[in-house]
Amino acid sequence: MAALIMSSLWVLRILFLSMCTLAGLAVSQVRPELVGGPIAAVLVGFGFGGLLIAIDELIKGFSLRAFSAATFGLVLGTLVALLIDQSGLFVYAEEMPVRWLIRLSLFLGFGYIGMILAMRSNKEDFSLIIPYVRFASQSKPEILYLLDTSVIIDGRIAALAGTGFLEGTMVIPRFVLGELHAIADSREAARRERGRHGLEVLSQLQRHSGVEVKIHEAEHAEESSVDGKLIRLARLLGARLLTNDHNLAKIAELQSVRCLSMNELARCLRPVLLPGERLSLKIVREGNQKGQGVGYLNDGTMVVVNNAQPLTGRTADVVVQSLHQTGAGIIIFAELASAAADAPPPEPQPNP
Repeated sequence: MAALIMSSLWVLRILFLSMCTLAGLAVSQVRPELVGGPIAAVLVGFGFGGLLIAIDELIKGFSLRAFSAATFGLVLGTLVALLIDQSGLFVYAEEMPVRWLIRLSLFLGFGYIGMILAMRSNKEDFSLIIPYVRFASQSKPEILYLLDTSVIIDGRIAALAGTGFLEGTMVIPRFVLGELHAIADSREAARRERGRHGLEVLSQLQRHSGVEVKIHEAEHAEESSVDGKLIRLARLLGARLLTNDHNLAKIAELQSVRCLSMNELARCLRPVLLPGERLSLKIVREGNQKGQGVGYLNDGTMVVVNNAQPLTGRTADVVVQSLHQTGAGIIIFAELASAAADAPPPEPQPNP
């Protein structure tokens, strides 16, 4: 996907460069006195197009929000410089070169300071400039989910999105696509397979009619790690960070970024089994204690069955006896249904 988008950009750049070159040739035909000849005009057009493409590469991490903030700051700085220039402070600088230098310094200085301050500010700061006005949409707010590499490779996000439980827009940053592409091109077979599976998951997300997938171009070069870029982008967009990385979730929580974990969701959706419930279970191996057999539920919960060692490799009906909470999860202890049925019922306790 990332390679397809990059190839489309280069097609547009080559087309633009060709148009600039032809424009230079056309200028040489209409106004030959402006250039030294057709060859010089073609070179000028080609150089102009190449310069713009180079500028495009330099500011590729410059988002539309940053451009809007810089424009707003430039306008404010220019207004402040204009007010100072018209205030009469420099009325005694009547010589034209001196007055011109003062005005140039004013507009350049305040324009630069205005752009920097606006780019460093957030949307709440603008309420100080325009009181009682909030730049908020009047329509229903859009819910954004920012996906990291771990939750894409996991794959369950595609199935969850297809059920309609997640409403909103899935945002995949450009640097996450780059990391996923690097994993898919890895020399290690297992790592390469995980990367290709992640790319297939993104294709499935795009095919879902009820899910909108957007590629975000922000790079945040000032952040060295991918985790830092994700947290910064989540705060900037007001998005919910979807990840299976426990450490990333903790760091995001410390920085007041809302984080959702697919693993935590799966843990909450595990079926609750109570003592006395009956289930069919395949005994896959022997237990640690003599005579025990071990099986697993569909969600990976371990079930230890007493006297089930002879049934290893077979399916048996068991009855839940108790549940034990550990640091790794819940362990269920059970008895074979036949043994539970043969057990004598508990004797009633006499009333005092």
